[in-house]
Amino acid sequence: MSTHANHPFHLVDFSPWPLTGAIGAMTMVSGLVKWFHQYDNSLFILGNIITLLTMYQWWRDISREGTFQGLHTLPVTLGLRWGMILFIVSEIFFFISFFWAFFHSSLSPAIELGAMWPPAGILAFNPFQIPLLNTAILLASGVTVTWAHHSLMEGNHSQTTQSLFFTVILGIYFSILQAYEYIEAPFTIADAVYGSTFYMATGFHGLHVLIGTTFLLICLVRHGKFHFSKSHHFGFEAAAWYWHFVDVVWLFLYISIYWWGS
Repeated sequence: MSTHANHPFHLVDFSPWPLTGAIGAMTMVSGLVKWFHQYDNSLFILGNIITLLTMYQWWRDISREGTFQGLHTLPVTLGLRWGMILFIVSEIFFFISFFWAFFHSSLSPAIELGAMWPPAGILAFNPFQIPLLNTAILLASGVTVTWAHHSLMEGNHSQTTQSLFFTVILGIYFSILQAYEYIEAPFTIADAVYGSTFYMATGFHGLHVLIGTTFLLICLVRHGKFHFSKSHHFGFEAAAWYWHFVDVVWLFLYISIYWWGS
């Protein structure tokens, strides 16, 4: 039987990582529920470890397929592009549900909330303090990731490294400030519908920032290993698209929840 492929498509090998990823996600969520019910966080930590190990090994396999094995041909890359586009569209609808919940509750506040928004007794954040700084940080990171993309297309290795590094640092800085904001917050997720919609929307956005920062950090490591060229760098492009999506969602969050909603 011939091992030569007479088509330009990539028929993936059997892989354990979808299964271990599912096990890691289930363990993590189960551990989170256990932690929320006043038990220890050992199961949650185990789930995180399984998920991180799966991410490392899955990313390693895909990087190997796209570089040394040369399996990411033009038709395969086109499929990957459409896959990333559809994934981002699904993420947009995911966040639309949070905005829908927020506006449903805020445009016509129930009498139980004091018929006002924010509800009676809740002190909202000042939108011109940390939230505004975080907006500036994410907008700056959008500039640096675009700088990285253009530098990569021009074959400027050093500038791509610098701009990608700055983007990762800005992403980490944003996450630190958001964690500080949560620690100092005058209300919790249990404080009426305002608290639940605020923390669900901003919390999931914060999770997406962490994922996007990790994605860009992997791209920085891969760029250092010369995995990308002028014409073959979809791994970086996918990370850049995702990061721009995170930027745009934050702008909507800032305008609607932090500024208008306060």
